[in-house]
Amino acid sequence: MSQKQTASQKQTTSRNAPSSDSAPAVASGPRLKWRVVDIAVASVIGVASALIYWGVAIVTYAPWSALEAIVPGLAGVFNGLWLFAGPLAAVIVRKPGAAVYAELVAAVLEALMGNVWGGVETVLIGLLQGVLAEVVFLAFSYRRWSLPVVTLSGTLSGIGCWAYSFFTHLQAISATGSYGIVYLITTTLSGAVVAGVLMWYLYVAIGKTGALDAFASGREIRGARD
Repeated sequence: MSQKQTASQKQTTSRNAPSSDSAPAVASGPRLKWRVVDIAVASVIGVASALIYWGVAIVTYAPWSALEAIVPGLAGVFNGLWLFAGPLAAVIVRKPGAAVYAELVAAVLEALMGNVWGGVETVLIGLLQGVLAEVVFLAFSYRRWSLPVVTLSGTLSGIGCWAYSFFTHLQAISATGSYGIVYLITTTLSGAVVAGVLMWYLYVAIGKTGALDAFASGREIRGARD
């Protein structure tokens, strides 16, 4: 084989190699059976998220009231800070139920640590948010993993957060009134940005370190083979 042919083949291989900036949008063949490492990592995400959720509830208490005083419903911009466990676990682990599992672990632990919402309600809203985050990946048959899909997952989780609040605590307020609409917009945008876009780039950043090489999601980021 001539040196010219060899060089040409190398150029072709280089052009076809996955980019390290983002994972391919479609998985060639999803492996749906959970492994021990899947459970471990999803659990770690859930536990870490619970600690953050609990801290966020304390830190945002005063700013929440301030934003509500400026524009009623504006405080919904903080809600994405309680929504990210599901989308992050799903895009990393890529197994059915990962979003629900991580969000439920986070909710149960947060409830055990104590918060203003109470144990049962914390678990219920966590379950709803996890289910709605999961639905997006299920709709794509656990084959499409891209920024738009993860963003959609965060968005739908945000809608679940808004709906739970209105149908359990804010029944006296019209969901189609000014407060309901503003709260829906801010919560949905917060879910899309924090639980969607930011979690995608966090996943990419972690993947580039090699910490996720045990997962197809991490190997895609680094352009490595299975």
